[in-house]
Amino acid sequence: MIKGDERRLLHQFIILDMAIKSLQKDYQQIEHLKMSKVFIPIVDQLLKDIRNDFYNKKRLLAKSGIEVVKWVKTSEYFSACTIKTTGEDEVHEYANQALKTQVEELINTYLKK
Repeated sequence: MIKGDERRLLHQFIILDMAIKSLQKDYQQIEHLKMSKVFIPIVDQLLKDIRNDFYNKKRLLAKSGIEVVKWVKTSEYFSACTIKTTGEDEVHEYANQALKTQVEELINTYLKK
């Protein structure tokens, strides 16, 4: 069973993970822009900062015996995340649009630092 503080930490971890994947995917398109020399250093720093927080959260989750095992898109609007815990595995459902919005907000927060 995942406790409340662990659930918040897990959610932050998931958002960080999705932000990294999204930025990595967008990075390929940024390389082809005329102004890529301007944008690539910004995205590189963003990825560095987000990865640092991602690995810190991953370590904290590992100490609690929590690990994200897999993601499955269950429908057009929802995805399920399987989480391994020291007890039994749990499946959490997430709304895709809500996750996207939270990832965008997270990236904006890092850009303002």
